[in-house]
Amino acid sequence: MTAETFSQAAIDYQRIEKAIAFLVDNFHDQPGLREIAARVHMSEYHFQRLFSRWVGISPKRFLQFLTKEHAKKLLEKSINLLDVTYEAGLTSPGRLHDLFVNCEAVTPGEYKARGRGLEITYGYHASPFGECVLAITDRGICGLKFVQNNERPSALASLKSKWQNAALIENPDATRPIVDRIFDPLAGQHTTPLHLLLNGTNFQIKVWEALMHIPMGAVVSYEDVAAYIGMPKASRAVGNAVGSNPIPFVIPCHRVIRKSAEFGNYGGGKARKMAILGWESVRCNN
Repeated sequence: MTAETFSQAAIDYQRIEKAIAFLVDNFHDQPGLREIAARVHMSEYHFQRLFSRWVGISPKRFLQFLTKEHAKKLLEKSINLLDVTYEAGLTSPGRLHDLFVNCEAVTPGEYKARGRGLEITYGYHASPFGECVLAITDRGICGLKFVQNNERPSALASLKSKWQNAALIENPDATRPIVDRIFDPLAGQHTTPLHLLLNGTNFQIKVWEALMHIPMGAVVSYEDVAAYIGMPKASRAVGNAVGSNPIPFVIPCHRVIRKSAEFGNYGGGKARKMAILGWESVRCNN
């Protein structure tokens, strides 16, 4: 991907993100295509094409997806979903990469060392949901973060804060094949598993592993996750652990919403969370 193409992709996603944010705030008014396109300063024709290409469905269908009633239906279907999914062997129509990712946690000593002696390779890449930075080690993926408002230094600083004593080396050629697999729903069917290197407390890692059992196209509540890990009164602590997820999208924290059916916050922005859920829903339905 050339620099010019990458820049245009970033601009296009910013338009989509702005449109989604507008839909999130105004879905109850059911705005039409003309009004949505005007918000991002595009013609109806070009906006419809751009939106459909990025999200996978038309603005009208995505608007339907965003309604609170639809969120409630998804949530109602998620009762005991984690247990059912686990017992079923994690089968899913989309077979997204999280169905074949292996996780391993750092030891207590490694956690305390904050990456001392560890070499981390990272690179910035385009994704269906805007630019992201991916970080890998010889033991697996250790970080992924969406770049907000083209602020690469902030994204890199976040990575450094989690692995303070590690040596960071920028090499997008090394990380590009992993990014391609992460954002390709079918990439894991005939390849070796991806591995994750998780740096967190025992409780955080327990929550993150639970999130891996939520299949694509489904959502659960924080209370569901708390019950699944055997701590039904720890929904607030679960929320904090979900918010600390170091590898979003791969560990699908976007599939956790509030019990009230509100979609809640997301480290990459609420609009991006909407885009990811819509993108997965379409691929499951197809």
